[in-house]
Amino acid sequence: MAGILVAVFWAILVSFLAVALARLAQTLRATTKLVADVTEQTVPLLADASAAVRSAQTQIDRVDAIASDVQEVTSNASALSTTVASTFGGPLVKVAAFGYGVRRALGRKDEAPAREPRRTVIVGRTLSRREKRSARGKRD
Repeated sequence: MAGILVAVFWAILVSFLAVALARLAQTLRATTKLVADVTEQTVPLLADASAAVRSAQTQIDRVDAIASDVQEVTSNASALSTTVASTFGGPLVKVAAFGYGVRRALGRKDEAPAREPRRTVIVGRTLSRREKRSARGKRD
């Protein structure tokens, strides 16, 4: 009787192990299929990503070339501006000053210079000469 009992438990144990191994085999098959599907989808994505990175690198190289050209143009413009200012700046100022002097000289010839009456400011108030004389008299 003990032998039959041990054989029955052994059979139950073997059947549980067989079910567990069958489920493990199904899980391994599903995992294998999933990995294969992911691989099929990942390879084209990696190729596209690689192409995008190459394209971005090409664009960065172009932008770098443009930036260096802009820097060169800026330095050339700065040098040109300095040259023009040093070459024409002094003589232009002298010509403008001469023209201003000629205009003032011609303007004085036509009309007598009008002198404005002198004014004195006392505590925020402006006085003419007449008021200033009367203010002196009041102070003294």
